[in-house]
Amino acid sequence: MPLNTLPALISGRSLRTQIAWVFGALVVTLAVLLSLGFGEALKRRIQGDANASLQMVTDNTAAFLAHGLFERIREVQVLADADVIWRHGLDTAEVNNVLARYQAMQPHSLWFGVADAQGVVRAATGNMLVGQNVEERPWFRAGLQAPYVGDVHPAKLLESLLPPTKSGDPYRFVDFAAPIRIGSTTVGVLGVHGYWEWVNEMIQTLTPAVAREQQLEVFIFDRSGQLIHAPGKQQAVLQRLGQTLPDPSFAKVPSDAHQPREIKVLRWQDGKTYLTAHAHLPARNAESDLGWHIVARIPVDIAFAQADEAVAKALLGGLAAAAVASLLAWLAARRLSEDLDALARAAKDLEAGKPGADIPAAHSSREVQRLSSALRDMIHKLLSANEAMETQVRQRTQQLEEANQELDRQARSDPLTGLLNRRGFDAQMNHDLALARRSGRPLSIITVDVDHFKRINDTHGHDVGDQVLQRLAATLATRLRQSDVVTRLGGEEFAVLLPDTDLEGARTIAQKLVDSQASLGYPVIGGLTISAGVSTLRGAEDTAQELLRRGDMALYQAKREGRNCVVVQA
Repeated sequence: MPLNTLPALISGRSLRTQIAWVFGALVVTLAVLLSLGFGEALKRRIQGDANASLQMVTDNTAAFLAHGLFERIREVQVLADADVIWRHGLDTAEVNNVLARYQAMQPHSLWFGVADAQGVVRAATGNMLVGQNVEERPWFRAGLQAPYVGDVHPAKLLESLLPPTKSGDPYRFVDFAAPIRIGSTTVGVLGVHGYWEWVNEMIQTLTPAVAREQQLEVFIFDRSGQLIHAPGKQQAVLQRLGQTLPDPSFAKVPSDAHQPREIKVLRWQDGKTYLTAHAHLPARNAESDLGWHIVARIPVDIAFAQADEAVAKALLGGLAAAAVASLLAWLAARRLSEDLDALARAAKDLEAGKPGADIPAAHSSREVQRLSSALRDMIHKLLSANEAMETQVRQRTQQLEEANQELDRQARSDPLTGLLNRRGFDAQMNHDLALARRSGRPLSIITVDVDHFKRINDTHGHDVGDQVLQRLAATLATRLRQSDVVTRLGGEEFAVLLPDTDLEGARTIAQKLVDSQASLGYPVIGGLTISAGVSTLRGAEDTAQELLRRGDMALYQAKREGRNCVVVQA
């Protein structure tokens, strides 16, 4: 019944009738609100249980997968360290028997093999690849140095030697390798190709019995966010749709591993919306730290179906309770007339801000109208004040963020060239140095100095000198890769940080910079040459200061040797 028709309906009736009508309407309203509130609370609890269940599957899968990778590389390392097996050669009958026994214990490891230090396979299960050279394979190159776990990859050399898979899909492997040493000499590499199907079987084991009913599915994405595992036949479909990690925020590793993670409702590339949970692979050691992402999902309509049903039942129960309460209100209306005035006074207390006052809104006789008016005033004030406060907070927050961004940019940038300054360069160098130490990849630096720059300033003035530095900075930036870092250390001296670049590669880049600079013409001054010094990271104990110092020494040597050249300081 619309509220605006209630006064006409009860006009001229007794106070008891008016109170009964009003109280009945109030009880119905409260019953509906309480039912909806209870139903919503129950819905959130059910959703919370669904979230917890989904996150548990994700965390357990990540933990078991990390444990499996750790155990396998540890087994390979232990076997490789057993020098009593290898002491009499890499192709003995004992070696072949050991490999066969280990494969029998690990049926998903489709190939156990031993390659000598030159990359020639000396022994292998099923004699597959024996005599072939695997020197170019990543597992062999990495396994010569230290224990290694490789990311998922398709079979190459073994594809034609293995029987077709049950599903008809191509083989995919995870490689495990470790160096074989006798004393201090590395004599070969033990390699294992683990069939990727073991991941699917592990996930099926960990998935609860109701997973099929709930359509719960588990996916794995690699460090770059590319899909490497999907249940059933979905992988090819999702890859064709361009499915990557469904939320970019999943790629961020949390600073606190125990911090609760948000279960998100996300739309996937198949056009459907899913309740989605995520966990990082908790690597047990550096070798098995592949950066994988474990993602589980349930269709939203299935995940929340029970919750929606609970809300509907709660609402029906509330309506039934409201009907009973309305009947009781009719019987008790005679005693309620005095209470209405008390409710009106309580509403005024609520408007004045007194603690503990809480009265629901309603419409009826004079007393109830006073209550309704008081509540409207109160709500208006609260909403206006809250809106003004939120607007002010948003403005202040935005101003502060913009100011902080500008201060950080100014603190890290050289105002003349727009390149990083020494402070920004130190931060970037420490970051790249840490990455190089952890991954074992090379890192090199080129120090560059303008030849006879003082003569330019003395002859043509500092304005021309500044223009020369600006053009040189632009030239360096455009002739290098996006991953390279160019900085102005001060004056006419620049530095170029080269991640994933060894000494020879850095020498080639430096020579190209010197040659190209010598071929350029400059307004006013004509030609301009530069000298360059090159140094590279020598090992995990090497420091940023030593790397830069060696680069400076090489640069000074280039100056002494006549300028316009490159000198390398290993």
